[in-house]
Amino acid sequence: MTDTSMTCAELLIRLLRDTYGVDTLFGIPGVHTVELYRGLEGSGMQHVTPRHEQGAGFMADGYARASGKPGVCLIITGPGMTNIATAMGQALADSVPMLVISSVNRRDTLGRGQGRLHELPSQQQMISGVARFSHTLLDAEALPEVLARAFAVFRGARPGPVHIEIPIDLFSVPVTAPRAWQAPAIYRAAPDPEGLIQAASWLRSAERPLVLLGGGCVDAPEAARALVERLDAPTVTTINAKGLLGRHHPLDLGANAALPAVRELARDADVILAVGTELGETDYDVVFDDGFALAGTLIRIDLDPEQLVRNQRLSLGLVADAGRSLALLLEHFPTPLQRHGVARTAAALAALDLAHDPAFADFVPFYATLAEQLPEAILVGDSTAPVYAGNHLVSQPAPRRYFNASTGYGTLGYGLPAALGAQLARPDLTVVALVGDGGVMFTLSELATAVEERLPVVILLWHNTGYEEIRRYMDAHGVERLGVDILPPDFLALARGFGCVATHVDDPASLSEALASRPLDGPFLIEIGAEPWQTHRE
Repeated sequence: MTDTSMTCAELLIRLLRDTYGVDTLFGIPGVHTVELYRGLEGSGMQHVTPRHEQGAGFMADGYARASGKPGVCLIITGPGMTNIATAMGQALADSVPMLVISSVNRRDTLGRGQGRLHELPSQQQMISGVARFSHTLLDAEALPEVLARAFAVFRGARPGPVHIEIPIDLFSVPVTAPRAWQAPAIYRAAPDPEGLIQAASWLRSAERPLVLLGGGCVDAPEAARALVERLDAPTVTTINAKGLLGRHHPLDLGANAALPAVRELARDADVILAVGTELGETDYDVVFDDGFALAGTLIRIDLDPEQLVRNQRLSLGLVADAGRSLALLLEHFPTPLQRHGVARTAAALAALDLAHDPAFADFVPFYATLAEQLPEAILVGDSTAPVYAGNHLVSQPAPRRYFNASTGYGTLGYGLPAALGAQLARPDLTVVALVGDGGVMFTLSELATAVEERLPVVILLWHNTGYEEIRRYMDAHGVERLGVDILPPDFLALARGFGCVATHVDDPASLSEALASRPLDGPFLIEIGAEPWQTHRE
């Protein structure tokens, strides 16, 4: 291809589409980004307009988690960036690839405090705390290199949000298009052979091995399943790793590391293999008592060397890609070992007896109904009671089909827009948003986006009239309830006002009927009355 001239904005869109395969963009046009939209015209890329930049970020997050591809946002200067910062914080906590491209004020005004439209003292400094890196483009010709850096992080390092800001006076600057449009091939690191041999030796000699698999493993389900079967090892799959071993695998302990029987098994393990997991509080200690302890030999594999030494005492660390490491480690175990792994897993799960645990009893029929009516669905959750229970109860057939905002950063308002992003990424699957009446109000405006885009997302709204989790926390700590018994709106009327089909159910049979008759040409909101549902169960 010969060199041609185009504007910086046009080059950006061409690079995203032709070099990096981006097909969907999330953003709200503003006076500082109109030139980007000139470059977008006729590109063939889908542009989705949320009703708030936080919604754009959550949609990009859901898109990335469901597809494995970076979610890309176009965001205006100033308030657009402060609005999306919360979504970037959630993506950073869960290592979700997200590219946020924003405008910023003219180069000659940066840092001068002149009261310009959307001006911040330093937008780049403000956003760098929720990004893998934030870069201010000062030379339009450097755009291909900066974009290459962003995708190098997504493909070769621990992913997360990347922010690139472009001064508004650069958008229309003529640039020379590069001759080569093909993205560079980037391969993630393989584990050190000597370290791998040592890890295999310890795992081979173990009598009571345990495997901990996190979200870093989601693209290697075959290798993960084969390895835990060869090791005959009980395996914790974290919330972001649900479905990695398949539904109801006999070695899968689920995301139950904070519960007593799994903690006992963990303390008793003589060798532990932890791959692609932070060993963080919201996966291993949701009761917040620091009770998840590993006394045995700990082997960790992670792309981030600093992560290897956080949270638990390390014996051996391998800085490497999870998928490649699982596959190469598998070669050291050509035949299955026998260490009573299935029996140990079954004993731990039997001791937990989740189906009869009063903490989860309301949601056993809830998830049984979902599994019966929508067995292949992607479940996307907010921070709400059904999600807290689902983290323990749900078993999925494949990875990238269960994720929520109750881990890591733990924001409210995530569920609905993230579900829309997941539906855009996977139109072949049903997507279910699990939300509560409190959290959904943070981003309820995105129902308009769902209707406009005709996205057939099922929205299950658990209505317990306020912030129930915080009510219980206040009660448990002797704090008088304040600010938690909030006035709910008429959700059915609101949904219908947006043009969304909506209904109310109070029991599993009614939920099953509603799911069976759901519309397929747009969103469907099902409000579930928490009190009558619980009464029906009793």
